[in-house]
Amino acid sequence: MTELEQYIQNYFEANEANLSAIAAAFTYETVSKGDYLLKQGRYCNRLSFVKSGLIRIYAHKEDREVTQWISTAGYFTTDLASFVFSTPARWNLQALADCELYTISKEAYDKLGNEIPEWHKLEKLFLAKCFVILEERVNSHLFMTAEERYHQLHGQQAQLFNQVPLQYLASMLGMTPETLSRLRKKSIDSNS
Repeated sequence: MTELEQYIQNYFEANEANLSAIAAAFTYETVSKGDYLLKQGRYCNRLSFVKSGLIRIYAHKEDREVTQWISTAGYFTTDLASFVFSTPARWNLQALADCELYTISKEAYDKLGNEIPEWHKLEKLFLAKCFVILEERVNSHLFMTAEERYHQLHGQQAQLFNQVPLQYLASMLGMTPETLSRLRKKSIDSNS
C-alpha cells in the first residue's frame, strides 16, 4: 500500500481495489511558501491532501483576516462548498511553508462515481468526517473557554506554535493575539 493509499484509507475506508482507483486519480504536486491554491471569489476545482507543509485557510472580513484553519500533514484541504456545489469560494488557501500535496481535480473527483460502484457510500463517509471535524470546531467555540481551546490545540498540534504566526492561531482559536500571548505565558510559567 502506498503512502497516499494509507492516507486515503483513513478517510474513505475503501477496499484495496477501490483504494488503488481513488489514489490513481490524485497527482503529486509541490507548492511554494506564499503561493495560493485558491483565492476568495474564484471557483474551487481541486481537493488536496497535505503530505507536508502548512496551508492556511482564511477570509478577508472588513479590515482584518480571519483564519478558519491551518491544514497540516495528514489533512485534506479545499473550500468544500465551492468544490462540491460550484459556488464562488469563501476562503483563500495559501501555503505558509513549502508544501507537498496530492491533488484531485473536480473533474477527476466527479468521475470516481462512474468508476467505483461504492463511490457514493465512500464519499458520504468522507463528507461525514469533514462535517464532524467542523462540528467539533463549532462546539469548542460554543462550549469551551479561550484557555480550554488553547490547551486543546496545543495538545493536538503543539508544533504549530513554532511554525505559524501567532495572529493566525489566535484568529483560528477565536481570540485576540494578546489573549493568546497571555495564555501561552501562563502555560509556560505553570510548566516551569
